[in-house]
Amino acid sequence: MYYFLSVLSSIDACYSSVIIPKMLADFMSKNKTILLPECAAQMFLCTTFGTTECFLLAAMAYDRCVAIYDPLRYSASMGPRVYAPLIIASYVGGVLHASVHTVATFSLSFCASNEIRHVFCDIPPLLTISCSDTHINQLLLFAFVGSIEIVTVLIVLISYGFILLAILRMPSAVGRRKVFSTCGSHLTGVSIYHGTILFMYLRPSSSYALDHDMVVSLFYSVVIPMLNPIIYSLRNKDVKEAMKRMFWKI
Repeated sequence: MYYFLSVLSSIDACYSSVIIPKMLADFMSKNKTILLPECAAQMFLCTTFGTTECFLLAAMAYDRCVAIYDPLRYSASMGPRVYAPLIIASYVGGVLHASVHTVATFSLSFCASNEIRHVFCDIPPLLTISCSDTHINQLLLFAFVGSIEIVTVLIVLISYGFILLAILRMPSAVGRRKVFSTCGSHLTGVSIYHGTILFMYLRPSSSYALDHDMVVSLFYSVVIPMLNPIIYSLRNKDVKEAMKRMFWKI
């Protein structure tokens, strides 16, 4: 789990670094511009890290399932020969997914407008300002994001189904509480992340409201990477005790 958490932390750091510096510079400047190659690079990296995080969260759910459902064989079942390919496959899936959308999006013509009503170069706002036919792009977005969401969410649900069976077999209430404390942070992160992704991308194009989408995109690109260290740190007893002392002082 700590290998997965370290990779998740690096993804969150890279994801925020792609978006926040440029966004803050635009807030402070009157000349809010971005070159076309920079926009393409930003979209590619955002999609890569976002998709990689989806696959990684599914791999972390499988890791927790093996640890709780079959703890005696956990070290053998989740050794470097297993977790390393899972991490590499998550990155490869992210790069391939980003490549498809970057090529498809920047093959369009943008003659109607060059103003993106968004805080960074994301797929839906770029499709909105294109003067080309974007039906194929919309289908690609729905098909690829939908497939990734279905696969990763199914892995999470199946993994937690086995975890629930393991919990029901536990005679000790202490053991059940320990399992909930172990999985609660991951389940919270998964629910928040996938909820915003589903709302943002798996909707008809006619229902896009750019002002609302900006808030949602800020949530999963800025707020969630900021919350993840807090959510996963709550597993640590020292962090819990420090938070209790802080709230008691307040």
